[in-house]
Amino acid sequence: MDMSRTISGYLHRIGADRPAVPDAVALRDLQVRHLRTVPFENLSVHLGEEIVLDEGALVAKVVERKRGGLCYELNGAFAVLLRELGFRVTRLQARVFTADGALGIPYDHMTLLVETPARTGSGRGADRWLADVGFGNHSTHPLAFDERGDQRDPAGTFRVVAGPDGDVDVVRDGKPQFRVDQRPRALADFAAGAWYHRTSPDSHFTRSLVCSRNTHDGRITLAGDRLVSTVGGERRERELAGDAEILAAYREHFGLELDQVPQVGVNRKEE
Repeated sequence: MDMSRTISGYLHRIGADRPAVPDAVALRDLQVRHLRTVPFENLSVHLGEEIVLDEGALVAKVVERKRGGLCYELNGAFAVLLRELGFRVTRLQARVFTADGALGIPYDHMTLLVETPARTGSGRGADRWLADVGFGNHSTHPLAFDERGDQRDPAGTFRVVAGPDGDVDVVRDGKPQFRVDQRPRALADFAAGAWYHRTSPDSHFTRSLVCSRNTHDGRITLAGDRLVSTVGGERRERELAGDAEILAAYREHFGLELDQVPQVGVNRKEE
């Protein structure tokens, strides 16, 4: 892989320039642009496609195939981009809180710890950020990992709070989102989590279709045949009529050129 050419293609995909320095401003810009361009989607689950946890394959899916993916794919690819741009990046595993407050499986989610040069007067050698482009409707900006107070974000008010056994919990508007284990992880460590979410009937990804991305004033989501847009807090929903209109919506709103309409369970590969 010609990494220089690949990274140029990645930056072009998200509409970003190569940053002069890998600092906090550049990190925020890259995350925002990624969220607005590359959709969070589980379509591979229902198209019989493998989820390949290999850096080259992950970047190729985003850059060459112009697709999105699950957290393992999106944050996996984003980690490569950041590293090649000079950021120090560590993969972390997290468990997602369910609606009733229970925790999901280990390696339920991949998130990224990113270091940038310390801000003047911070007293630290580096600032640490929780960067995430793979949790769907989540924080728009990276979260200050060592800040324990409220963090205002276009998506709400976030807090990073101490959890048990050295873990930290990410909380949004008072509701816990996921619990982060601070120990560094390799990409291969997430294989079991990716397999579970691609194959298990207990995973919500095998039971539903989702394709979603941020917009400059809200969010747009295609869930099966329902196109949902949120603009300035106002939610609008429209049912699409037929495969042609669904495929056109994938193309128009997410830049996805699909040969067939994904359908829940029809093309999912059992293992």
